[in-house]
Amino acid sequence: MKVLLLKDAKEDDCGQDPYIRELGLYGLEATLIPVLSFEFLSLPSFSEKLCHPEGYGGLIFTSPRAVEAVDLCLEKDNKAEVWKHSLREKWNAKSVYVVGNATASLVNKIGLDTEGANCGNAEKLAEYICSRESPALPLLFPCGTVKGEILPKMLKDRGIPMESITVYQKIPHPGIQVNLNSYYSKQGVPASITFFSPSGLTYSLKHIQELSGDSIDQIKFAAIGPSTARALTAQGLPVSCLAESPTPSALAEGLRLALQAPRC
Repeated sequence: MKVLLLKDAKEDDCGQDPYIRELGLYGLEATLIPVLSFEFLSLPSFSEKLCHPEGYGGLIFTSPRAVEAVDLCLEKDNKAEVWKHSLREKWNAKSVYVVGNATASLVNKIGLDTEGANCGNAEKLAEYICSRESPALPLLFPCGTVKGEILPKMLKDRGIPMESITVYQKIPHPGIQVNLNSYYSKQGVPASITFFSPSGLTYSLKHIQELSGDSIDQIKFAAIGPSTARALTAQGLPVSCLAESPTPSALAEGLRLALQAPRC
């Protein structure tokens, strides 16, 4: 059974994308097509903030891209040694909150300890942060131009100070149309399509509707996260699967139920 995942491929230590491997356990033949590219913004300003951990109560990362922005700051400003010998330790003395294991893994790679990784989305992370002792200093939140308002609102309502800085923006991947055309011509209409973000849905839905035609009613649509599910619903599309967390195992289990796929 063929399924389409609208995300870029990321090899793990085994040299394979974990989503492809996990879905394969259920006999699902997954293909990955990237629908997003990213541009980084305000890196000099972000770099300056990273150099002053004493001004913040901790960090919040809700996407891998925000962690990549840290890497770019350290590379561009030759701050890798300073980070390694002093800044990293100072940030580790504070709370570093993350959403999802993928983001947590990247944060760990830059030497920071994390908490909240098991929170499957920003809303659950906000609940977790609110359950902790409120910091006197603001939490630094590097984010994208299109960020959910739930986390900032929940923290504000609880009187938890937060300072956000926009460090990246999503743009359409230049190969969306060509890659989707190629997939449909070779594989046909997939049994399921998984969207990983509202932006990814926005950039790809028109092409998918045109290529699927009347067969679009046969497709089981899946979403990673409640905001993506809401975006699907707003487009009038049924959500057959909402992954409980942004992980390969959660998506595989959700698609197994939606497609009635047996475990191999």
